[in-house]
Amino acid sequence: MADPQAPVSTRVLTVPNVLSALRLVGVPVFLWAIVTEHDALALVLLMASGLTDYLDGKIARAYGLESRLGQLLDPVADRLYIASTLVGLAWRDILPWWVVVVLFAREAFMAVVVLVAQRHGWVGLPVHFAGKAATFNLLYAFPLLLLADGDSTLARIAEPVGWGFAWWGIVLYWLSGVLYAMQLRRLLAHDRAVAA
Repeated sequence: MADPQAPVSTRVLTVPNVLSALRLVGVPVFLWAIVTEHDALALVLLMASGLTDYLDGKIARAYGLESRLGQLLDPVADRLYIASTLVGLAWRDILPWWVVVVLFAREAFMAVVVLVAQRHGWVGLPVHFAGKAATFNLLYAFPLLLLADGDSTLARIAEPVGWGFAWWGIVLYWLSGVLYAMQLRRLLAHDRAVAA
């Protein structure tokens, strides 16, 4: 298990941070596009978000550019894209509202885990592969489900593939939340053992 307080850079102006910031700037534009049914723009923004999410992490790890700001910006951008997409797709009746509730419930669960971690002096917990895989699946599911809104052949192909990614994303999203809680529990037990 990685140390949640492992040293990272305090640099602000790095390529990964710029990519994360661009993703954040794109969120309101994306939400406007999806609600007003400018689907081509919404799809381009979603695909760009998925690509930059992949690239910022890969570049940060490959070139030693991991930073405190990046650790904050990346998950915030992920969550804002997921939240805005969920609301937009549910608003348009492309996605059932129960999916929104299930994924927002996971966010509430994680908020509690993060608060407990912060109360014990941890700024954050190391990112799990399951969490990144969940985000990857959801960011692929959403544009496919948006493409599935229609009667074309492309829509009929996109729908089952989109729902496949969505189900994997939902399961992995919750699995990663449970893994974070277990990780926090181990850290708390370790601290109690050291204190004793």
